Amino acid sequence: MTPLAIVLFVAGLLLIVALAGYALHLWRRVWRREQQLAALQAQQQVALAADLRVLAGSLLDEQVPLIEGAIRIKVLLDNYDLNLGQDPRCQVFQTLFEATEQVPTHAAWKALDKTERRRYEANFSALELQHKAAARRSARWLLDDVLPKAREAA
Repeated sequence: MTPLAIVLFVAGLLLIVALAGYALHLWRRVWRREQQLAALQAQQQVALAADLRVLAGSLLDEQVPLIEGAIRIKVLLDNYDLNLGQDPRCQVFQTLFEATEQVPTHAAWKALDKTERRRYEANFSALELQHKAAARRSARWLLDDVLPKAREAA
């Protein structure tokens, strides 16, 4: 082999080693990022489960209005586990959400005249009477059978 071929061979070998080292560095960064993302998602799941436990407990203790609690639980369930949100035992939350999703909120609610507001409130009362038992059963099921206890989640 000529000296030029040896130099080119060594230079090529060094380039390959450098590129392999850089590729390894990039793969480590990707792996670390995936681990961080997985840890963040696990933390979010724990936080969502805790929030769901508080809401379900509040619904059972009647510390939150049934309609509001059901809507909040439905939204959190969809973020916690979409399949769980579709479970027949949680269907009542979806039903109440759909029945009230067209109701104006915040400033739009305050802008309603009293007649229209009372009409919505009457609808809320009818929905509550119709679905209260099912919502309470679903909330109890979530607390007892689905959501991890605070000490289990940690």
